[in-house]
Amino acid sequence: MGALDWDHNAFYHRTLLRRLPAHCDRVLEVGCGAGVLAAKLARRSDRVDALDRSPAMVEAARRIVPANVTCAVADILDHPLPEAGYDAVVSLTTLHHMPLERVLPRLDRALRPGGVLAAIVLPRIDPVRELPYEVAGALGHRVLGAGFAGLRASGAGRWYAYEPTHAAMPMVLDPELTTRQAARRARAVLPGARVRRLVFWRYLLLWHKPASGPA
Repeated sequence: MGALDWDHNAFYHRTLLRRLPAHCDRVLEVGCGAGVLAAKLARRSDRVDALDRSPAMVEAARRIVPANVTCAVADILDHPLPEAGYDAVVSLTTLHHMPLERVLPRLDRALRPGGVLAAIVLPRIDPVRELPYEVAGALGHRVLGAGFAGLRASGAGRWYAYEPTHAAMPMVLDPELTTRQAARRARAVLPGARVRRLVFWRYLLLWHKPASGPA
């Protein structure tokens, strides 16, 4: 990592939090990593269930999360989830590790009517259709990186510095689906789902579960 590199995942925490209700009874985080987002979710929810397949990440998360967060080593594809148990499901750069057509129905069933699914996901690079995002991301990464590095050097805070556990985090650097492909698959499972490409090599998947079934 260079001096101007910074944590894009941390940058998008606020994007996810803005999509959630002001307060939730119970939230599920899929792929909690080192627990930084789970700790923020804990301020907005009575209970947070934070899952990750990496024992090292879960161990790190347990060291920083408050008492209303339960961290567990689990694979979301086979971990038992409560039916209609969550007001919100949140995920940060995890869903590209698995087939959307398998994981999204499970998250649908776990959401209460009226609940929200908000996920930041890595897309496969699609330079023909998404060239403006690629250019903006490359330039913005350097410009913001210089600004964040200066703020950190001045003692003004962490400003999206990587967590010490970053190197141990499992990563898929070549996701299967482009943003458009992911949008088609998501909408086939979750009608009304919205998928929007973001600047820094991610897309936002947002879905509000209908408050009630057909009349």
